[in-house]
Amino acid sequence: MGRSRTYEWEDPAVSAAAIGTLTGLETLRSITSGAIPPAPISATLGFTLTEAEHGRVVFSLSPGEEHYNPLGSVHGGVYATLLDSASGCAVHSTLPAGVGYTSLDLTVKFLRPVTVDTGEIRAVGTVLSSGRRTALAQAELFDEADRLLAHATSSCMIFPLPSRDPARDGQHT
Repeated sequence: MGRSRTYEWEDPAVSAAAIGTLTGLETLRSITSGAIPPAPISATLGFTLTEAEHGRVVFSLSPGEEHYNPLGSVHGGVYATLLDSASGCAVHSTLPAGVGYTSLDLTVKFLRPVTVDTGEIRAVGTVLSSGRRTALAQAELFDEADRLLAHATSSCMIFPLPSRDPARDGQHT
């Protein structure tokens, strides 16, 4: 019989609505405190935002078999998702209320394999440079012994979020 995994997530509209009213750092800290639910991808892969400060965030994951590729190690897409989340949220932590971001690119260098025996891994994202329209961030993936497992850089586009207030937009429901 095959293995199975069941998980739940919260409505992503709840956290999306808060983004327009809170700064990026306030949003991320609200996620770490549980006041705002994390993105559904966090539940899908089982990773957690554990730290958030201006220009720096940390995500953690305990690898499981559900993360494996056919060779018996964690799939590169899991690495990439953690690194993209860490670099993007590092940028988000610097943004004012009403401003969003999206990844323009992600370059990942895989350095070591990860298995369930690796133990908890953490992705540390930091902002390298930020302007009015773009930001450059990096993320590093470490094991419990602080060995570097992977490294990524990401460019992010910064943009004003559309208003979520129909009255302010001139729309009527």
